[in-house]
Amino acid sequence: MEGKLSHFDEKGNAIMVDVSGKAITCRTAVATGSILVGREILEAVAAGTVKKGDVLGVARVAGIMAVKRTSELVPMCHPLPIQKCSIDYQIDGERSRIQVFCTVKTEGRTGVEMEALTGVQVTLLTIYDMCKAIDKHMVMTDIHLVEKKGGKSGDFYYEESSDHHVQ
Repeated sequence: MEGKLSHFDEKGNAIMVDVSGKAITCRTAVATGSILVGREILEAVAAGTVKKGDVLGVARVAGIMAVKRTSELVPMCHPLPIQKCSIDYQIDGERSRIQVFCTVKTEGRTGVEMEALTGVQVTLLTIYDMCKAIDKHMVMTDIHLVEKKGGKSGDFYYEESSDHHVQ
């Protein structure tokens, strides 16, 4: 049934969805998000001069670790065998932001959207943590699913449109 919340039973109790009858398929998700930073942070990250070390390298590892532990953080997520996870960056000097992309892939009975979104969030949090001594005026923003492939519900591609945004 379209629109039915599947994480609740007929009595309204929270449950983990039964995916045992679903086919095993290749599933991929890409999520993104940005952290807006001051010029000083952007320059220090790019130059590798942040006192805590290689910000983007450490944040990448943190994001990958978070992807693998998503089911421990989000109550109704199934533990999944992650077959690929990558964290990539786009540094935008004009907008003074670091954009994060997390790609996750598995072969399973349920998708990896939550894993990709968790990877983005923890990567952004790690950047914040490593740079907060320079300036705490950072904003994490625009976290969303970019695309998802595979599974019964089909493929999804994010489209910029005001009808889909919470106002």
